[in-house]
Order: sequence, then structure tokens, then C-alpha cells
Amino acid sequence: MAEVMASAATGVMGSVIGKLTTMLGEKYQLARDAEEGIRFLKEELSAMDAVLQNLAEKDDDQIDPLAKDWRRKVRELSYDIEDCIDRFRLNHSHGGSKANFVRKAVRKVKILLQDRGLAEEIQKLKSLVIEQSERAKRYDIHAASPQPVLLDLRAPALFAEARDLVGIDGPRKEIIELLTCEEMQHKVVSIYGTAGQGKTTLAMEVYRKITEAFDCRAFVSVSQTPDIKKLLRDILSQISNNQFDDQTERWEMEQLICNMRDYLIDKRYLILIDDIWSVAAWELIESALPRNDNGSIVITTTRSKTVAKSCCAGIGAHMYEAQPLGDDDSQRLFFKRLFCSREDCPQDLREVSSDILKKCGGLPLAIISIAGLLANKRQTVEVWVNTLKSISAAVDKDSHIDKMKRILLLSYFDLPRHLKSCLLYLSVFPEDYLIDCRELILLWVAEALIPGQDRESMEQLGRSYLNDLINRSLVQPAKVEVDGSTVKSCRVHDVILEFIVSKAVEDNFVTIWNRNGFSQNYTYNKIRRLSIQEDISGPVEEMVKTIKHAHIRSINIFGYNNSGLVKHASKFLSNQVLRVLNIRGRVDAECYLGQVKRISQMKYFGIINFGPSWGGELPEGLEKLQHLETLDISNTNIRTLPASIIQLQRLVRLNVVPWVQLPDGIGNLQALEELSTISLSSQSVKFIQGLSDLTNLKVLAIAWTDATEVRDVEGHEKERACISSLTKLFTRLRQLSVWGWPDATLSFMSLCVGTPPLQRLVLGNQNHLSAVPHQTSSLLNLTHLSIGLCGEVSKEGINILASLPILVSLTIFLWPGNEGESSSLPILGIFHPRHAIKSQGFQSLVKFTFRCWCEAALEFEPGAMPKLQRLKLVLPAWCQFKYGDGGLVLGLLNLAGLKYVRLRIDCEAATSDEVDSLEDDIRGVAGVHHNRPIVQVERMNQYSMAPRVQP
Repeated sequence: MAEVMASAATGVMGSVIGKLTTMLGEKYQLARDAEEGIRFLKEELSAMDAVLQNLAEKDDDQIDPLAKDWRRKVRELSYDIEDCIDRFRLNHSHGGSKANFVRKAVRKVKILLQDRGLAEEIQKLKSLVIEQSERAKRYDIHAASPQPVLLDLRAPALFAEARDLVGIDGPRKEIIELLTCEEMQHKVVSIYGTAGQGKTTLAMEVYRKITEAFDCRAFVSVSQTPDIKKLLRDILSQISNNQFDDQTERWEMEQLICNMRDYLIDKRYLILIDDIWSVAAWELIESALPRNDNGSIVITTTRSKTVAKSCCAGIGAHMYEAQPLGDDDSQRLFFKRLFCSREDCPQDLREVSSDILKKCGGLPLAIISIAGLLANKRQTVEVWVNTLKSISAAVDKDSHIDKMKRILLLSYFDLPRHLKSCLLYLSVFPEDYLIDCRELILLWVAEALIPGQDRESMEQLGRSYLNDLINRSLVQPAKVEVDGSTVKSCRVHDVILEFIVSKAVEDNFVTIWNRNGFSQNYTYNKIRRLSIQEDISGPVEEMVKTIKHAHIRSINIFGYNNSGLVKHASKFLSNQVLRVLNIRGRVDAECYLGQVKRISQMKYFGIINFGPSWGGELPEGLEKLQHLETLDISNTNIRTLPASIIQLQRLVRLNVVPWVQLPDGIGNLQALEELSTISLSSQSVKFIQGLSDLTNLKVLAIAWTDATEVRDVEGHEKERACISSLTKLFTRLRQLSVWGWPDATLSFMSLCVGTPPLQRLVLGNQNHLSAVPHQTSSLLNLTHLSIGLCGEVSKEGINILASLPILVSLTIFLWPGNEGESSSLPILGIFHPRHAIKSQGFQSLVKFTFRCWCEAALEFEPGAMPKLQRLKLVLPAWCQFKYGDGGLVLGLLNLAGLKYVRLRIDCEAATSDEVDSLEDDIRGVAGVHHNRPIVQVERMNQYSMAPRVQP
């Protein structure tokens, strides 16, 4: 039976009922009174679950306060019951057949005593359940018949439609005109207006349009409770290309401001500061931005007119009030979202659509939210009129409640239960946080928000949930795969996040702890999911005491150096029932490691430390974490893993740093599907041989951190073991990444029979590959390929790559020739000078990245790469004039589908004429291309340019 998910509506009631059913089986041999108590709990809780599920179909406004209070207490009771069950199951699962007679006898006595304790605890829980059951009868709390929710899930391809901009041209032109008058004067423009009016979108469009004219640039979001020191560090990191990152942690605020001013004083800079909430925050930021009369520009957005006035107090400053969309633009946005255009809207829906749009008041976010609501309903007049009535009731009901919040509330209650829970979980992430979609889905799975038992199908289901939330415009896609349908990262609009947080806190689904202390729901003294955001300050010790016995199920930690919390980590974690411990940011995570082995229910343990690498060791005793599915320590300095790790029978994903040493016996991890990134130089021959026993492995990333090692005797033995293991694994791997690998090791591909299922292949960016391996042509399922090459490569290599039938993304790193070649000789790379990309082949390619660090040129012939949309180039300007007219790239006009070009120019050893010529060539051709592709240009190593030749 598939595991029943947890939810914001019912707590873990479904999971509890399933576990109670299991306990009634013969396995546990319960005492009669315990068995009767469990049977009673199962029957009563099943009835309560039905009421909770039907209450979840009602709007909160339709539920009276007594029913809400009953619902909250029953939900909390479900968590307490599950904790009791899990303790019992844990006690009965330990021991094992290898224990001797004395240990087994002692353990039986302990279990007997614990079972007596269980019977007593069941009686207490039974009393609480009876109390809530009687309350429900006494106050007539029952479920009404819910209205069916009709869903029509739309394809993820609609993402692009949802993000199309409407009504932006005029305002963007106005602002640019304000900023381009009196060219060298320092200028500030502050865009202000109500929530959901598109201020950030407008500011970003202005920023993108003018960005190329500046020496340096930065974009930051401030948020409601800003850490100004962190924000200034982020600005300095962006404008200096990370030049000071290793120093800013040590700087006090005054030194940080002084150094930023010194860096900017002689530069023309562009800074976009989004979502400023207070005058005080602006004044601190402004103090770090010198008025240098070099034509620098600062753009701000805010909801407050007072803040906008403060931003624009000086000379050359302009306030710009964001206006609601007019009727025509409102209709264009609405119909584009639902039907692609107004003309495609059925005639009978046009009148009611006009009435719906009037309720949105020209707010783009409101229009998109309502369109997302309607996208999942039948397209009939009756359905749309009923939706209009609901909108009217929501918006007109209380003049003191923000219209946008009311519309969001309507969209929220239209969600099915499973989507409500997944949406509320997004409240664990801080404002403006870029969310990795796969990580989010894995967290949903670990939190039991996705039903099922098969991990692959659960991840696919989680992906469909995320797509649905995006389709409803409640989540914004940030980065999309080249296939146009798979979202890699996403964000939540700050207005929507405010709403989500308020609902999650109200339902005690998530508790947030930040610099302002706890969110209001901590007074329940029951914390189920805790999100620690930003630096923790205030009475930390008192707060730790408050939550020490809170039985927290997941902890997500974000921010910088929570030193106050670190001191109390052992108290903080000792009594929790964690399923998730997710640490993100500059956090001293070492203090948490010693506590991990105590948390037997843990499913997800991840550390991504964005600060300097830190050491530490995972403790012995990891074998107790028999529920652990994800262990991610890929951004730490942990160098060894305890031998007990090979006993984690449910471990699915193991992500480590390359230099970590893993114990022999890796083949015991039969559930393992993902292993990255391991250095074969650091492993034993026996370990490498054991890789072949991982029968479920689908993703593998390996490296030779010391490529010269394969030349000695042990190295040759490791290489042979590696070839043998990879030959066996290749029939089931979906993704393979190889770093620093010599040519000879690739021979494993020639030993494989049939077409391998491999979809993604990375052959590192600095491999010693002199040619495209001819075995690559057998990879007929390959969709993504990244390959690093050195020296001259024959035309055969191009033909091999061109022949891959479903390749959608190709990245080529081209380096100078192999060791021993004279650097003064021209290096001919994979694309020989004026080597043409012909019309044959590359029929599915959508994205092409060409990173060249030597002498090479590209030419696209008519019909080449017919589906290519995104072209990314890194080119050395020093050889721009070696190829005559057109420079390094010819034939861009022949790329019929081109939509985006990103050019990074390596200025090292190049003259300014060569650099300017390369940029002008690309921009000139893009300017006359029929698609008018977006062009972004970045110059690297400008300080290493050749000196200007005096005439």
C-alpha cells in the first residue's frame, strides 16, 4: 500500500491510520489492552480524518471558530500519536540476529518495560481522542458536502506564455528617457506603487536595456527585515566580480562602506535595489554609493511613497509611480495566459471576462493569478460567472483587507489538498530565495507530502505538483531547461510569499525564527517544521528552551553564522523527531554533526555551506539512520566517511566532495541511485570494483584528482577496475560525469553492447581528450553533452556530434594543445579556422555553448542547427583580426531559430580595437536577424589587455 502523505489540512492523520493498521498485525504481538486501544484509535481517527478532509474543502470564512479550534487540536494530536508509534516501532526494530544471548535477554526485558509504557501512553492518547470526539458531537462539528474541484492540468510549455510582458514598452521608454538626459550626471529613479503592480518587472527591463553601457553592475533585493551588511557584501561581490569575497566577512560595516566607495569612485556603475521597505535601509545603502558624476545610475523599487521620496532627495533623482494596466493591456495579459490571444477566446466568455478583469484593478499579479485559477476550470459561462461571484465576494467583503490578498486567498482555496500543503511548504524559504526545484521535490518527498512508495514515480509526481503550482501562477519559474518544459529553479513572488507565510503560520504548518524572534504560532508550544532565517539574535537560550521538547519534524537553516544557535545545538536537536535537517548558507554546521546519529527517523540530511569550507567528521553510529534517503555533504571539507555508512539500506542519494575517502563495501548500498562526486584517486581498488554491484545506480560523477596517478602500478590497477565497473554500469546509467580522465579510460564504451540508456554525459572541461571519442556515436539516447578537448580535432569529431539524433544541449570547452606543444604555434581546435557547421546533423540542438581558450573560428552554413535558440560563446579577442571580415563568428543569420546570444569576451592580450570589433560583429548581425535575438555581452580580463599602440 502506498504511504499516505502528510498535509496542512489533516496533519499526519492518514499516515497514523496506516501505521496503526500495521501495528495490529501479528508482527508486534501486542498485549490485549494495547491492541484494543490501538483498534479504538484507528476507528475514531478514521472518522475524524473524514471530517478534517471535508473541512479542508471549505473556505476558512465558512468554518466557525469552534470548528477551527477543534481542527487545530486534532491535527496536533495526529503528530503526537505518530511520534508515539514511531518510538514503539524503533524499539522493536533494533537488536538484530547477531546479538548474543545475554544482549537479547536484556533487550527483551527493556522492550517489555517499554511496551508497558506504550500501553499507558495509548490510554492517555485514547482519552484525548475521546475528548475531541465528544467535542465534535457537542458542538455539532461535521463535514458539509464539498464542491468538486475540476482540474485540467496544463502543459509546462505554458511557462513562457505566463512570463510574457504586457504594457511594459511605454513605462520602460519613459524611465530610460529620464535616465539618459544629462549623460554624466549621477541619477536615481525610484519606482513605487502597490503590491503586485509589476514594479520589479519594469525595473529589471530597464536594467537589462541599459546594462551594457556601465563598467560594473549589481542587482539585489532588500526584503522586509534586511541584513544591510550582507546586502552590501552582495553588491560589492557583483560589481567587483567576487574580487573581495574572501575579505568582506572580516570587515565591519564602516570598513565595508569605505571600501565600496573607494572601488566605485572612478567607475560608471548601475545598481538596482529592489523592494526597499524603510528610509533607514535606503540611507545605509546610499552611504556606500558615491555620487561621482561618471553617469552612474541607481534604480530602486518600493511600495512606500515616503521611501521613494527619500531615495529621490538629491539632484538628478526622479520618482516614477507604477500605474495599473489599462483595459487593453489587462485583456492582452489575461487572454494570452488563457488562450494565447483575445481572438482565441470563445465569444460567449468575453463579456464575463471583462467583469472579472474589473475586479483585478489592472494589477498584473492579480490578473495572472485569476487566469491561473480559471486555467484549471471548465471554459463555460456558468463556471466563469460563479468564479466572478467568488471574486466579488472576496474583494468586496471587507474594505480593510487588501484586494490582492483576497484574490490570492481565492486561488489558495481552489487548490486541491495536496497542492495546498506543497505550496505552504515554500514558506520555509527566505524572501527572494532561488529555490532549486529538485531539492524542493526531495524535501516534499522526505516530508511525506508526496504519496507513494516508488521513489522515481514520487519524484515525477512531485514534478507535476510543481508544474501545477507554476501553471496557476503561484510559483515563478526562474531557470528552465533547454527542453522548455523542465523548470530547474523557481522563486515565489514576495506578495505571494507573505500570504503563504501567514497561512502556514496560522495552520501551525511552519514556524519561522528570524532576527525578530519566532513567528506568532510558537505560542502553541507545538512546532512541526522550523525555518531559521537570517542571523539569529535576541535571547537564543530562552528560545532554545521553548522548543527543546517541541518534537520538530524538519529544520531548515539559512543565513550567516548563527553563532548564538551553534552553542546550543546539542540541546536544540537532542529530543527532536527530525525527518529533515537542511542547512544552507554560511553556517558552522560542524556542531550539528554529532547529533545526527541520534535522529533515527531522518530521511534528508543536507549541508550546502556558502562560506569558507569547514572540516568535521560524520560520527560513527550512522547505521542507526535506517530511514535516511539523501545525504548531501558536497560543500564541506569532510574527508572520510565512517564504515557504518554502508549499512544505510535506504540511502538513495550520496553527494560528497571529490576528495572524500569512502569505505569499501559500497555495493551494499543497493538502494543507491545517485553517487557524486568521488575521486577515484582517493579510493581503494576494492571500492572501485564494488561500484559494479550498485544495481540501481542511475547518476554517477567521478574524477581523477591526480591524473598522473594512473601511470603507476596501483593507478593502472584502479584504471582497469574502473573500466570493468563502468562497463557493467553503463547499461543502466542515465547520467555520467567524468573529470580529469585520461583518454585510455574511455575505452569502456567500446566494450558495451547495444544502445546504452545514457541521457547526459559530461567529459570534464579540462580532460586530456585529443578527439571526440568515436564511441560517442552509439549514445543514441543522449540529450545533453559537455566535453573538454585539447589540440587539433578532425572533422570526424564534428560529424560524430552532429549525428546524435536527440541531442538538445551541447557544450564544448576548447583548450590549447597538449603538454609539450609550443604555445607560440597556432592551435587548431575542434572547429578549424573557417570550419563550417553544415546543414546536416544537429537537428534537435536547442542550446550550443562554445568556450574557446585558443585560436578557432566558427561558421554556420545555411540550414545549420535549425532548432538552435540559445548560443553562448566565450572567445579570445586577440585573434579577432586573424580571420578577415566577420572575425571569429560567421553565419549567425543562418541560425533560423536564434533567440538569445550571450558573448563573453576574453580581453587578455587583446587590443581595444580587437575587443570592440568582436562585440560589434555580434551585435551588428543580431540587429538585422529576423528574430532580433537578445544579446548580452560581458568582457573578462580587461585589466590584462594589450597596451594601446600610439600612432
